Amino acid sequence: MDTLDPVIVRTPADYETFRIKASDTNYMAMICDPIRDKVPFNAFIEVFEPGGSTPLHHHGHAHEMFFVLKGKGVSVCEGVRHPMRTGDSFLVRPGHDHIVENRGAENLYCLTIMVPNEGFAELVRSGLPMTMTQADSAVLTQR
Repeated sequence: MDTLDPVIVRTPADYETFRIKASDTNYMAMICDPIRDKVPFNAFIEVFEPGGSTPLHHHGHAHEMFFVLKGKGVSVCEGVRHPMRTGDSFLVRPGHDHIVENRGAENLYCLTIMVPNEGFAELVRSGLPMTMTQADSAVLTQR
């Protein structure tokens, strides 16, 4: 018999937040992931500080989708730049080099989903634990 809860309900106060390296200009608030929740994907709020970005990278098997909750930026895939703003989305298929850059004066907030995990939850959780700011929480709890 399955002993996992049939539903997981969380609020932003429950999201575990990490910065992978101290020098990174983005951080992730984990909504759900394979380690904590035994699911086959990652879902997190990714916060990019002004001027911040991901490093250029690719995933061998994972699809990664970014949905802009607030802010504006640029997504770059295989060297092609795509402006992004609130309400836009960006899906990267496996094997393609990509970057997300914040080009605004305020934080850029993305709901990011990655499937399969491909070791990403382990990478994030090996980083530096932190607490979301009050401004972060306010963005996520606007009603």
